[in-house]
Amino acid sequence: MQLPSGFVDELRGRISLAQIAGRRVTWDPRKSNAARGDWWAPCPFHQEKTASFHVDDAKGFYYCFGCHAKGDVLDFVRETENVGFMEAVERLAGDAGMQMPAADPVAAARAAANTGLVEAMEAAVRFYRAQLTGSRAAAARAYLERRGLGAETIESFEIGYAPDGRTVLIEHLTAKGFDLAKLVEAGLAGKPGQGSPYDRFRNRITFPIRDARGRAIAFGARAIAPGQEPKYLNSPETPLFDKSRTLYNAGPAGAAARKAGTVIVTEGYMDVIALARAGVTHAVAPLGTAITDRQLEALWKIAPEPVVALDGDTAGLNAAHRLVDLALPHLGAGRSLRFALLPAGQDPDDVVRAGGRAAIEAILADSKPVIDLLWGREVDGQVLDSPERRAALDARLRAHVSRISDATLRAHWEAEVRVRRAALFAPPQKSRPERAFERPFERPFSPGPKRSRRALPVRESFAPATASTRSSLLAQAGEGVFADDRVRESAILAGCLNHPDVAIRLESRLERLACRCRNLEEIRRALLSALADAPDNADRATFVAAVSLRLSRDPGPELSLGQIRSNPHLAPTASPEQAARAIEEELDRHAALAGRAAELIEAAADFAAGPDDGLTERVRAAAEAEHATYIRPLADDGTDTGLERPEFLSVIQASEALLARKPRRR
Repeated sequence: MQLPSGFVDELRGRISLAQIAGRRVTWDPRKSNAARGDWWAPCPFHQEKTASFHVDDAKGFYYCFGCHAKGDVLDFVRETENVGFMEAVERLAGDAGMQMPAADPVAAARAAANTGLVEAMEAAVRFYRAQLTGSRAAAARAYLERRGLGAETIESFEIGYAPDGRTVLIEHLTAKGFDLAKLVEAGLAGKPGQGSPYDRFRNRITFPIRDARGRAIAFGARAIAPGQEPKYLNSPETPLFDKSRTLYNAGPAGAAARKAGTVIVTEGYMDVIALARAGVTHAVAPLGTAITDRQLEALWKIAPEPVVALDGDTAGLNAAHRLVDLALPHLGAGRSLRFALLPAGQDPDDVVRAGGRAAIEAILADSKPVIDLLWGREVDGQVLDSPERRAALDARLRAHVSRISDATLRAHWEAEVRVRRAALFAPPQKSRPERAFERPFERPFSPGPKRSRRALPVRESFAPATASTRSSLLAQAGEGVFADDRVRESAILAGCLNHPDVAIRLESRLERLACRCRNLEEIRRALLSALADAPDNADRATFVAAVSLRLSRDPGPELSLGQIRSNPHLAPTASPEQAARAIEEELDRHAALAGRAAELIEAAADFAAGPDDGLTERVRAAAEAEHATYIRPLADDGTDTGLERPEFLSVIQASEALLARKPRRR
């Protein structure tokens, strides 16, 4: 049975030799390096105790340094399973999920017709290389010299010259016995309809393109005459050459990449050569088109995290964004990308000429992960000053993250996006003079006899209190943290712990919440930290465990107040809608009380600085409103103590006393 052209090559590309060989051997963990595709084991073909059997997974070849067995994945299956070539293909096709083609006489005839294409390509390589030294290649040599390409680089990359004649190559190869039809099929010659054939490459510098097996399959060619278009010309699609799957310099770069730990992706083959001149030999390039999903797969066979080097201008960024969109569904452990953006208007050759290898390595070392590119595209330059715009951003980010098929990676992306979003929308720190007590806390609470008041508060502020504020009657009266504060804040936190899905929805409000009770503020911060790593469908037990880990204690006992235990809307059995309403009501009440307290503090500070009749009335009115609104303090068992909150009464009394002493204005 004849297989269609390219079937076996595609099969080799889909199958990992290390995975197939791993069924027969035990890899030596001391010598093997999975990240680089470098595997060592005792040889399956002869008896030994040392690991002399080597698999180069990127190239798809094995070699034993003991018995000298060597080959590719098909050879390995044939030798270890004692089967013929076609049966080995069938078994590997099953592993790769490829359908074996039916017997096709047309395909068999086509396979026979392809015989000799590689030989014609290799003959063309030799011919073009010889032409570069001739008199007609003076302009080509001058161009290469201007680009800094010396004899060693020209030899290494097999650079040649296609003479400026219509049929120079055709005449040379047909004289050596190659059929004209083969030259046309290989892409070396063109034949328009019934017209006469012609050399495809004329008056151009040629760059052979080889596949991972080292076979010459195509050419890239650079124009050297002024006005000659196109500047870069590649071979057409042929039975040997599929542009969407091929990477320039893939073979040599694979070996260098295993030492470097990564592979660099540039825009073209001149960039690859420029980097090689600087000693950076692990670079590849697509061939005149954007990177395809097949090329991504080829890159990940070389290295788990290729670095894509692109121009830092608009075109380069657009290319990076297109690649991000292409790569998202394929990302996973050992399958990622990084992006190194070059200075605008410069290619790798410009960077190397200006700063040498150190300059390009500094840019590569500063490469950014995929999420940085995506986040920058969605956030940079955006005005997010309304809930609607922020909701639109959330929708776009969710849509991007949902395209990641790897569930574990998707969860990590969700957590990272949540952290970045929290930082983006975090309220700015306030720094206003004479505005103390912005974020109040109490001393750590310790149980004791039943009483209405907890420990006296320790107040923290973002701005130091002024002398006038410190001497105000409000500050002298003192402010306490009462049971109603603790009940309200505990209700919010307990509800969020019992319903992490609701906490995720209310995350922005929890970020703005400032707990008056110090230990509850610690729980709030731990809860927000756990939310940053929690997936959207986090279960309660896992979430509570994550909060406890960050606190180094179980928050449950501190939140287990009678009023909360008896509230069915905050219990784990409540519906998300019930819990959301209950938590939002407590958040609304907390915000309203905090706002009135802030007004009272501001009024008191103004009063201390220079009270008049209006300010005195303002202080008294604010204190009376606060006193009327606040729940009276509760005892430890949740019962009403009947006591009044004395700080507000003292403000009322102090303001009336001052009003009585202050002379009236005339």
